Amino acid sequence: MSSDIILCGVGGQGTILASKLISSAAMERGLAVKTAETIGMSQRGGSVFSHVRLGEGAACPLIGRGRADLIIAFEPAEAARQLSFLRPGGTLVVSNRPIVPVSATIGGPAYDLDAIMAYLREQVGEGLVVVDAEAAANDLGSAKCLNVVLLGAAARSGALGLAPGDIRGAIERVVPERFHELNFRALEYAR
Repeated sequence: MSSDIILCGVGGQGTILASKLISSAAMERGLAVKTAETIGMSQRGGSVFSHVRLGEGAACPLIGRGRADLIIAFEPAEAARQLSFLRPGGTLVVSNRPIVPVSATIGGPAYDLDAIMAYLREQVGEGLVVVDAEAAANDLGSAKCLNVVLLGAAARSGALGLAPGDIRGAIERVVPERFHELNFRALEYAR
């Protein structure tokens, strides 16, 4: 099995932790893993993305445009920004909850969620999986586990190449124990 995955979002959403969970789950299964990520902007609420390559044959950690099997997007505009990396027939798992940039609130270009979601539907078609982030946060009692909700949806889509049980094991190894139960519920949420 080999898989090229891009995770993208805004600083503070747990994008980097999600890539670590995927990497840990893959390594536990004996798969080769290569990753590259941006973390500097995360402290400023800027764009954050990770490239995760699973399996043999990847010479470098970066995924070329049009080559990603899966994009997991924590924010719709970030999904649109990274969409050129998705291969034809690939899968996009995206949160429908926008994080409107400061520039849009102080007179910059407007953030049009409906237009962004329509664009994603048009470009991705049947490979689009939309997660209702607001409902998940309300039902789970926390928005901080959206990253694991999205991982669960990606695992169940089949595009991740890892089962929910693989991600559960990674949570047990990587996440502090006091957060296990919340994350286990988040992993099962999109079922």
